[in-house]
Amino acid sequence: MGRSAIVIELIDNPAQPIFINLAASIIREIERGRLKPGDRLPGTRALAATLSLHRNTIDAAYQELILQGWLAAEASRGTYVARDLPDLGVRGWNESEAAPISPLRPSATPAPLRFSDGAPDARLMPGAELARAFRRAVSAAGLRMLTGYGDPRGAPPLRASLARYLTAERGLTAGADDVLVTRGSQMALFLAAGAVLEPGQAIAVEDPGYPLAWQAFRAAGARVVGAPVDGQGLNVDRLEALLARDPEIRAVYVTPHHQYPTTVTLGAGRRLRLLDLARRHGLTLIEDDYDHEYRFEGRPVLPLASRAQAENRVVHIGSVSKLLAPALRIGYATGPRPILARMARLREAVDRQGDVPLEHALAKLIDEGDLGRHARKARRIYEQRRDLLATEIAQALGDVATFERPAGGLALWLKVNASIDAAAWAAAAEKAGLMLTYGGQLQLDPAQRLNAFRLGFASLDDDELRRAVKRLAATKPAP
Repeated sequence: MGRSAIVIELIDNPAQPIFINLAASIIREIERGRLKPGDRLPGTRALAATLSLHRNTIDAAYQELILQGWLAAEASRGTYVARDLPDLGVRGWNESEAAPISPLRPSATPAPLRFSDGAPDARLMPGAELARAFRRAVSAAGLRMLTGYGDPRGAPPLRASLARYLTAERGLTAGADDVLVTRGSQMALFLAAGAVLEPGQAIAVEDPGYPLAWQAFRAAGARVVGAPVDGQGLNVDRLEALLARDPEIRAVYVTPHHQYPTTVTLGAGRRLRLLDLARRHGLTLIEDDYDHEYRFEGRPVLPLASRAQAENRVVHIGSVSKLLAPALRIGYATGPRPILARMARLREAVDRQGDVPLEHALAKLIDEGDLGRHARKARRIYEQRRDLLATEIAQALGDVATFERPAGGLALWLKVNASIDAAAWAAAAEKAGLMLTYGGQLQLDPAQRLNAFRLGFASLDDDELRRAVKRLAATKPAP
């Protein structure tokens, strides 16, 4: 019989589901030696009462750790720390990697705040519904259905659910075989580049744009070429001139719904011209529709992929992470089946398959309407946060910065007057505990020093937004 289990201190990370935080907390106690091999953990009911959590959350965390090999379930006896783990001894508080701040000398820096680049608020995620769906997926009956390796294209139930969702919400004509599930949209970008480009070929990208996409394309062996963006999104005329100068450009990366970072929507005229240009030049369009669900004014603009003709090659990429939480790495791609097949072969080589239980759980979330309900709730909240940020910025910084209220998306593009150095402002804000994305970080040539900020508002509640704007105003450099 193992020792009585100790009280577990719950990690509080709002970017992750509660059951994942609990699982990480238990791992931490094992690694610190406070939970030893063979120790019995509290029953789900008892731990739920102690931590004021739902019993299903406890069960989901235990099941996750059983799958990882940290815990073992013994029939009719309970759940134990796996007996084959090494005894790591007990690490005292003085052995922690970061020394605690003395209560007599509090930190002079206030608690940090972050204007993300457009992340959602993980605190709004339907955690109970996801935990319940995940619990079903990792139940004994559910696991019996998950024998062997999964499909590198993603779990069939999720592909079918996403196909129905994309058909209904984005006007795409897609079946399960037209969808590839990935670990977030970042993987989808890498796989798409690897599938449509030979090493050394070039891809045109929006500039300013999304640096992590450029990183993915370069990792796939592509050369990245900047195509200018103006107040209406990707400048198609400038892109055509670029194609004339560089015949090695074989693909174009574009964020037409809410251009990253400026948030503008590519108009109908430019969309049609871009599709025609791609058709004439034999280009593949990689369309990143990363926050389609968040349109506050008017109806969402349908993707390029919904208007593409048979001769167009459009790979449409989206992310469930923007709906739920960045830590839940579920992205997807749809497009011509030969391209998807090449992407699946690449994915199989580097990742074999995704998180099958999570994919099954997410399919339930979609099919039972929980994801749609969450999207509608989140959209209302984020619209209110957008309006609050716009009001606060106009009052506090209207003399030194301008912006257009975005029709959708999760960020505001703030253009700073030329008399103020936005890079120096960002550095001063960081020292005061406010992190934000400076425009120069979003250019292929940072030396151009784009004098702007991308202020993600969705991940901050009303009080946090007000404090963030005050901190931004307080650190404004003198002109």
